[in-house]
Amino acid sequence: MTATSKAQRTTIAKALNAGMRAAMERDPKVLLMGEDIGKLGGVFRITEGLQKDFGEDRVIDAPLAEAGIMGTAVGLALRGYRPVVEIQFDGFVYPAFDQIVSQVAKMHYRSLGKLKLPMVIRIPYGGGIGAVEHHSESNESYFAHTAGLRVATVSTAEDAYWMMQQAIASDDPVVLYEPKRRYHERGVLELTGATPDLADAPHALDEAVVRAEGSDVTVLTYGPMVKVALAAAQASELEDGPSIEVVDLRSLSPLDVETIEASVRKTGRCITLSEAQTFSSITAELAAHVQRHCFYDLEAPVVQVGGYNIPYPPSRHEEVFLPDLDRVLHAVDTVLAY
Repeated sequence: MTATSKAQRTTIAKALNAGMRAAMERDPKVLLMGEDIGKLGGVFRITEGLQKDFGEDRVIDAPLAEAGIMGTAVGLALRGYRPVVEIQFDGFVYPAFDQIVSQVAKMHYRSLGKLKLPMVIRIPYGGGIGAVEHHSESNESYFAHTAGLRVATVSTAEDAYWMMQQAIASDDPVVLYEPKRRYHERGVLELTGATPDLADAPHALDEAVVRAEGSDVTVLTYGPMVKVALAAAQASELEDGPSIEVVDLRSLSPLDVETIEASVRKTGRCITLSEAQTFSSITAELAAHVQRHCFYDLEAPVVQVGGYNIPYPPSRHEEVFLPDLDRVLHAVDTVLAY
């Protein structure tokens, strides 16, 4: 920590805001687009105050038209801007899906590297907020499957601050998932008075981080489930149970396979954990990768823990759908039974 910097506790929401502010101060070509993100500051207030400080030309209240927002962002990126697009809720991204998959993901490859589309597509995702239909989805697997996109997600205030800036600075299009039920959870963030140098970021955008060291079981997880995995590790430690290592993936595409494989080789057992339905999912890809590349190090088959393979349920039933501490600890018992 430098003499001019200070550590403070802040929420993930405010850290995301601070990250966008820093990027906008650093580069006048960075602009924000989305529904209600200007005067209102977004439904979650993530962009609060930015239109007042940077003006309506750089923080743009867009019409209710996700396909139009994304198509406009494509044109802006082709003209040298770095648009940051907010999809108001996870389930609202589907009208823009064609633009993202057909244009955003493919333009660089289609032009043989001559054209770039540097943009960030912000998607608040996941359940646990008691919302109505189309407001609590975990659709990250669609975009991780799509070649040409970077897909990342935050779980701490520090990551929110730095990963937002790294995503904006990337020449590749980045889909940045934000766990909405964690928006108001606090963490320590070191901020400086001056615009930060991205070289000071503690981790690269595509780097996984071991959040808790352990020796018996690896839990591979990300986003909203990191907190659940850490609670399971702590509960197991307090009861003199198995030692659980928690790896926060942070980047879903590409995967930091070196960190993943090193952890699994150390523990010999692996659980993959997310809120999303498990079929054809990130957790399924992780399980396949681990069993293919760490086969001779495994003491048990990989166990997936995730949402059930049904549409997201009404809010009064979501606590049954979402993985919790008991389901994670049950998976730990399962892999240790071999």
